[in-house]
Amino acid sequence: MTVLVNDIALPEPLPPLRRVWKTPRLMHHNRLAAAVILINLVLLGFALPGGISADFAANAALADFALAILIRRQRLINLLFRLATAAPVTWPLRVRWLLGKVYHFGGLHVGGAVSGTLWFLGFTVLSTVEGAPAAVLVLAYALVALFLAMVALALPRLRAKWHNHFELMHRFGGWTALILLWALTSTQSIHSGLSLVDTPRFWVLLALTAAVLAPWTRLRRVPVTIERPSPHVAIARFTHGRKPFAGSSTAISRSPLREWHSFANIPAPGEHGFRLTISRAGDWTGRFIDDLPSHVWVKGISTAGVANIETLFRRVVYVATGSGIGPCLPHLLAQEVPARLVWATRDPRLTYGDGLVEEILAVQPDAQIWDTGEHGKPDMVRLAYAAYRDFDAEAVICISNKKLTWQVVHGLESRGIPAYGAIWDS
Repeated sequence: MTVLVNDIALPEPLPPLRRVWKTPRLMHHNRLAAAVILINLVLLGFALPGGISADFAANAALADFALAILIRRQRLINLLFRLATAAPVTWPLRVRWLLGKVYHFGGLHVGGAVSGTLWFLGFTVLSTVEGAPAAVLVLAYALVALFLAMVALALPRLRAKWHNHFELMHRFGGWTALILLWALTSTQSIHSGLSLVDTPRFWVLLALTAAVLAPWTRLRRVPVTIERPSPHVAIARFTHGRKPFAGSSTAISRSPLREWHSFANIPAPGEHGFRLTISRAGDWTGRFIDDLPSHVWVKGISTAGVANIETLFRRVVYVATGSGIGPCLPHLLAQEVPARLVWATRDPRLTYGDGLVEEILAVQPDAQIWDTGEHGKPDMVRLAYAAYRDFDAEAVICISNKKLTWQVVHGLESRGIPAYGAIWDS
């Protein structure tokens, strides 16, 4: 089988000037972040000739923070996906290719957070120069320290190394920052003699507070039934609430103030409830599989994931490795779009159970399931291209680990083939 894979000829890469835009460093997530920062630089350029006051910097910072917070709200994310995927398949492929990048919206979060931090740093410096009251300066410097720590821990290398610290800092640090912003706004209102409700910042902070609290108003502890087909995988079944839509995800936790982990919902046609496939990928998932809980915590609502962009295309290829089959399976079961599956995993029946494999084959009889235990790891770019070519597909959706996902997406996009995969920015 390895010889056959190596015999698959890939098309020639795009010309250098077109190919450069397909590199991971210039993906749409980074372009959006750069666009937000550029807009802020333009704003700074227009404001500089007339002089920038501390109030101007504070308002600019709050506007950027509002963008960073609101773009992460679950209902807004679902709305963005709904709008992007409303385009009919009769539209030019180039337009649909671009709309499929909707899940890169996290770039707006990054751009807003970085720009807001820089504006707030400017506000603090200007407030110091202008001789602001001591109470204002104490709150401002505390907030600057908090924002800088949050940005530092969000840097890719530090985030990967200290992910739990990153998550705790963004949760508790974010809450603390919101409280301190309320205190700062109230203090400024008192010293200026203006009523708090008469300031625009009050209403912005009120909206942001409501947005942050909204998912927690749906916090609840729910029962879960877990099947463990192997020491590598657990299949969790839920029956609470409404049946989630195909391609959505649910965040679960065993300790709601600490770690939250999102997994793809797998609703089956004609069945109540849904499933999550949880594979051993770290300490938390390992403990979950070894010590099966009877209840877990959930919050918020089901949120659209990358594979929801499938409806933009006439035919798609799903490429998955290991437990990446989880996010693909609901779409394969729903059969809204003609699809072909390429799945590489070790001992699929032994690892995931005969039931799951048979369920896949029932809707994907032509699926290519590559047993890495028997045949070794294949060249997934070549396998993906062969399926794309043979199935006459318009796009490829890859669900795998970070390294392989980017390898497949870049390997295909650099050859002019629409390809999509998670970008690990949440």
